Amino acid sequence: MIAVLGLVIGVVAGLVFEPTVPVSLQPYLPIAVVAALDALFGGLRALLDGIFDDRVFLVSFLSNVVVAALIVFLGDQLGVGSQLSTGVVVVLGIRIFSNAAAIRRHVFKA
Repeated sequence: MIAVLGLVIGVVAGLVFEPTVPVSLQPYLPIAVVAALDALFGGLRALLDGIFDDRVFLVSFLSNVVVAALIVFLGDQLGVGSQLSTGVVVVLGIRIFSNAAAIRRHVFKA
């Protein structure tokens, strides 16, 4: 419940304050959002499976975002930023769809 409340507060704060992202950080924002969505869907799946732990969720959320950003940063430094960004999005996308399928099976008992 706290996670949902935090999500709602974050969305409302973003809509009210309309923050701007510095140009130097713009390549990392989409990757951070995808990494955060992966953690969110994983947390929802764990909640439905009855094994949700708020500490694991928090660590997963933060580590996903940091690791994804570090991979993109490393790719930028090596000159292959777009390829590593694509790789991160593909891997996290597969995890998101896998968790979404598990959530769907749980909800519809299929």
